[in-house]
Amino acid sequence: MALACILPVLARAQDGITVYNAQHASLTQAWADGFTKETGIKVTLRKGSDTELANQIVQEGAASPADVFVTENSPAMTLVEKAGLFAELPKDVLDQVPGRFRPQSGRWVGVAARSTVFVYDKRKLKEADLPKSMLDLADAKWKGRWAASPSGADFQAIVGALLVLKGEKVTADWLKAMKTNSSAYRGNSTAMKAVNAGEVEGALIYHYYYFGDQAKTGENSTNIGLHYFRHQDPGAFLSTSGAGVLASSKHKKEAEAFVKWMAGKHGQAVLREGDSYEYAIGNGEASNPKLEPIAKLDAPQVEPSQLDSRKVTELMTAAGLL
Repeated sequence: MALACILPVLARAQDGITVYNAQHASLTQAWADGFTKETGIKVTLRKGSDTELANQIVQEGAASPADVFVTENSPAMTLVEKAGLFAELPKDVLDQVPGRFRPQSGRWVGVAARSTVFVYDKRKLKEADLPKSMLDLADAKWKGRWAASPSGADFQAIVGALLVLKGEKVTADWLKAMKTNSSAYRGNSTAMKAVNAGEVEGALIYHYYYFGDQAKTGENSTNIGLHYFRHQDPGAFLSTSGAGVLASSKHKKEAEAFVKWMAGKHGQAVLREGDSYEYAIGNGEASNPKLEPIAKLDAPQVEPSQLDSRKVTELMTAAGLL
């Protein structure tokens, strides 16, 4: 059923919907405000991290007050899906987004994406000095020269993609080398600041931290260059931000309408025109013009539901990174 056809009915809903939000607060608030303005349906946001809210939903089970779950990265969506707690989404919701940005199960859908990049100190590194592959960072010559935020869901999604693309042995070996070679920071923005300040020569993060800082004062990215690995390298991984409707929701039609709105032209316009600097992924939708086009990233194909957060945690713990 088309969204326009059901909006008059949905607008009469009195208690609105509750969204467990692990995306950036400002982005989901913009989505919620736009949706409420158009439909009259109130959206209450409860904030937390990917892992925190996914585990909370699993613990709450059918008693969860959440109607919708929105994440930054797909492993948290997979955790809830494997627990059997998502409702299947209607075809017209799923069809708004290319297959690469949603699981084959149809239990949730992508609403945005973020690209893995290597930010580097332009004062210390030239293009010829940069790693050709993310795997090159395991080489002894990179010891003490790069950083990451291993405790965050962002980085763990990147490791999840490495596991899918290269297998357990390659991943385990790379993580062991990372323990030796890299410096750990808490948060991607902190790692980027360290590069800008000259503490390390580079860091593996997501792209939008750089663009967000540049759009403000640029004080934490003045000395930074962006390196895209491309060539379907694990370091070119595009992480999918997801949204799904809980099977226990008492407001399924309203919840489905919100997910459809985020993945549709209005929600994708928020990405294109706003200051989140995350990629729009809806069919035919353009991203913020400041971003490198998705087609030029040459990202590897990774089925979002294959990212195994528990196995990643196990391997990172074994490597001494968690």
